[in-house]
Amino acid sequence: MRKKRATKRIIAPDPKFQDLLVARFVNSLLKRGKKHAARRILYGAFDLIEERTKNKPLDIFKKAVNNVSPLIEVRARRVGGATYQVPTEVRPERRTALAIRWLISYAKERSDKSMAHKLAAELIAAAAGEGGAIKKKDDVHRMAEANKAFAHFKW
Repeated sequence: MRKKRATKRIIAPDPKFQDLLVARFVNSLLKRGKKHAARRILYGAFDLIEERTKNKPLDIFKKAVNNVSPLIEVRARRVGGATYQVPTEVRPERRTALAIRWLISYAKERSDKSMAHKLAAELIAAAAGEGGAIKKKDDVHRMAEANKAFAHFKW
C-alpha cells in the first residue's frame, strides 16, 4: 500500500445534548464556519418538533436519521470496458453521513418560513416514514434491487 489511510477526526459531542450525532448534524449544517448559527437552527427545529409532536425532539431526530439511513447502494464498477452499477452494502459511518446529507438537502428544498421550520418539518416527516429524504432512500434501495444481477462483480 502506497498511501496511509486518513486518520479519523474525533469530534466533540454537542454541548447541549451531549450527543455525537447531533454534533455531526450541526457540522453538516455549517456554512462558512458559523457553528453558532447552525446550532441555533437545529435547536430551533428541536423546539418546533417538541411543540408539534409533544415528544422528545432528540428521539424524533434519532428516529428520522435511522429511517433515512440506506442499507445498500449502487457503486459504479468498470469491468472490461463496460460500467456496471454494482449494489454494495453501506458502511455504518457512511450510512449516517448520507442520512444527514439527505435530510439537510431535502429540508432546504421545502417551502417554509425559516431553515429551522424546514428542518423540523423534514425531521418529523422522516420519523414518520415520509418526506423527500425517505423517498431518496427508497430510490437508492430500488436502484440496488434493480441491479442485483451485477452483485457478483463486487470485490
